[in-house]
Amino acid sequence: MFKRNLPLVITISVFILGYLFCLTQFRGFASTRVICNILTDNAFLGIIAVGMTFVILSGGIDLSVGSVIAFTGVFLARVIGDYHMSPLLAFPLVLVMGCGFGAFMGWLVDTLKIPAFIITLAGMFFLRGASYLVSEESLPINHPIYDTLSNLAWQIPGGGRLSAMGVLMLLVIVFGMILARYTRFGSQVYAIGGNATAANLMGVSTRSTTIRIYMLSTGLATLAGIVFSIYTSAGYALAGMGVELDAIASVVIGGTLLSGGIGTVFGTLFGVLIQGLIQTYINFDGTLSSWWTKIVIGILLFAFIALQRLLNSLWENNQNAKVTNIPRTVGNQSVKTSGAGL
Repeated sequence: MFKRNLPLVITISVFILGYLFCLTQFRGFASTRVICNILTDNAFLGIIAVGMTFVILSGGIDLSVGSVIAFTGVFLARVIGDYHMSPLLAFPLVLVMGCGFGAFMGWLVDTLKIPAFIITLAGMFFLRGASYLVSEESLPINHPIYDTLSNLAWQIPGGGRLSAMGVLMLLVIVFGMILARYTRFGSQVYAIGGNATAANLMGVSTRSTTIRIYMLSTGLATLAGIVFSIYTSAGYALAGMGVELDAIASVVIGGTLLSGGIGTVFGTLFGVLIQGLIQTYINFDGTLSSWWTKIVIGILLFAFIALQRLLNSLWENNQNAKVTNIPRTVGNQSVKTSGAGL
């Protein structure tokens, strides 16, 4: 229990301490407007990170999600702008395409027994190239539904406006938490990440679960692409560059082990919020380069990876230190001897 919860506790503590530090520097951080802006600006990242959490929990990785965002954007811009398709039809269509692509990658990962890193790297290049084939230029999306969705928000106390994109991210987070904790699929993901061979022996269908994991990841990445296209009102083949790394960073900082089997979607939320907090502080400061966000995230990643290694070492040492005293009869006397000496 200690091993499972300590990274999450540290992540939440880092966020709280970071927020308090920002608050001492800029009183504007107390405004709900800032909090709502963090949720809106990082909505697409939060949605992607939920899918990435399940992938990493299973012991895998998905490098294609950034390219999924790019392809989703240019595809929507093309079919809505050139073919006059309603977004209400285009959204489900591109979601089905995204889920299908993820299912195909999951099938390849399980069938060919090739590391997910390689399969999803190929998917990343494929979709990025396909995005350029659709358009090399940024394509504006002008549609009344897009205008409505981009402006849809709810006023909350303190002057904040909680956008529909921010609400959607929070709903996806809640969905991910329920899926991971209270469903059979979630238990299977944890089982595969803990020990795929043992999970298989227990009757878990690794193929079916793996396919669904990557289908979920690319499906949520496609949803994030829709959100990003609403956020920017455009589709661009260069969109989402490096987002897969930001998502992985959010998951790891959120306390999920890269080796799989341990982690929470709730922790991933705080990993996303920490990145948003750093970027917002830099914007408030006005003198720091935005690249400081990457530097600080890199430092946090080093720290959390070191923490993961330390916890694994402590856990292994604790397991090895447990020596069972086995009673052995010598003559008429019962003598306890260490199991290590037998």
